[in-house]
Order: sequence, then structure tokens, then C-alpha cells
Amino acid sequence: MNRKALTRAVIIGTVLQLIMVVAGHYVPVIKNQGFAVGGMAISLIAGLLYARAAGSGWGDSLLGAAIAGGACALIGIAVSVLLKDVPVMILIVGTLSSVVTGVIGGAIGKVIPRPG
Repeated sequence: MNRKALTRAVIIGTVLQLIMVVAGHYVPVIKNQGFAVGGMAISLIAGLLYARAAGSGWGDSLLGAAIAGGACALIGIAVSVLLKDVPVMILIVGTLSSVVTGVIGGAIGKVIPRPG
């Protein structure tokens, strides 16, 4: 597994998740209509970033994408739980959903040719 690519994907995904969570804490429309779709979209992006940067085979790319998507979601959702914006159960359901969307992002990253 490409640790540099994984670290970068997790950091970028986490920053985006935290921006969304903090914004949603203060803007109800983001919390009520954006958390689920936005969080999974961010995890998809994190997975895509890993797969594109890792430049490895399918297995590694999808595993790294799953970890990147799940890790950034776990952190974002944990903050959201601490802010009492979502119930604790979302920590499990949301993280698992984001693992899946991370894998989807990783698959997209493998299919789209790298420039150059």
C-alpha cells in the first residue's frame, strides 16, 4: 500500500469532511440535506485520489480507497456526533457507507486514464 498516497487522500478527505461538518453545525440545510450525500461524495473523492496517486494494481487501489473513504468519514462523523448533530449510530452506518463509496471512487480512479 502506498502510504504517501493514503495519507494525502485521508488528509484531504478529512479536511473536506470537517469543513462540511462545521458548516452543517451552523447551517441547517447543510446538516439536514447535505450530510449523507456530501459525506459519501467526499469519501468517493478520497478513494479516487488514493487510486490515482497510488498507481498500483486493482486490489491495492480498492483497499486503499476503502480505507481513505472510511477514515475521513469516521473522523468527520465523530466530530458531528460530538457536536450532537447526528446520533451515534450514524458513526457506524455512515462510516460503512463511506467505505463503499471510497471503493467506488477507487474503481473510478482506476478506470479513468492518468494524464501524461
